Amino acid sequence: MPVLDLSFLLIAGPAVLFAGISKGGFGSGAAFASSSLLALVIEPGLALGVMLPLLMLMDASTLRPYWRRWNAEAAWMLILGGLPGVALGAAFYAVASPDVLRVMIGTIALLFVAWRLALANGWISVVKRQVSRGVGLLAGVVAGFTSYVSHAGGPPAAVYLLARGMSKTEYQATTVLVFWAINIAKFLPYAWLGLFTAGTFRADLVLAPFALLGAWLGVRAHRMISERAFFAVTYILLGVTGVKLIWDGLT
Repeated sequence: MPVLDLSFLLIAGPAVLFAGISKGGFGSGAAFASSSLLALVIEPGLALGVMLPLLMLMDASTLRPYWRRWNAEAAWMLILGGLPGVALGAAFYAVASPDVLRVMIGTIALLFVAWRLALANGWISVVKRQVSRGVGLLAGVVAGFTSYVSHAGGPPAAVYLLARGMSKTEYQATTVLVFWAINIAKFLPYAWLGLFTAGTFRADLVLAPFALLGAWLGVRAHRMISERAFFAVTYILLGVTGVKLIWDGLT
């Protein structure tokens, strides 16, 4: 059960605020960072259980500003693939130990940072062209799985969406719609696995203002703040927490 003391709030408050800003204006990168940070101070399953209702609150508050500005075909492919991906994630989680989850979340964190660094430095490139629906379905499956086990569905969805050459706002709106649907699909399996408790509910009540404020700031900042500066901090945070989680899981 999460202990709602000062140390918890000093980590969870900024983490949830960053997640809201990211989901509101810059995709889903910082949402993943928040789950990784929370897993440093509470059991990984509880960290996922605390974050999901907050992510759903962010989704609901950002749907209206981006309403109908998404790419419907791309969103539909990712959602259709995401649903079986969520089912695969639920099956894996049911048999995995907390240490396995720590190592997995930490590894995904480091791979995500490496992927973004390689993309930013031109070591790899995402070709902007018409991609098949099958690619979208596959990306959705991977996004659903990684979203379920660590709220880290952003990278596989991003690869597919960036390959389609979308504008910044169309890309952002599509991610809002896709993860609104995927997070709804995750709710019942999370409840069935016992990831929601009275303690996580109290934590969500305390952290809800951070989630709403972050989402509002993200929408406002969508055209005002440099994406590069915001995510530079996020990637450093992800790298450090990824190493720490792997260390904890192995030792």
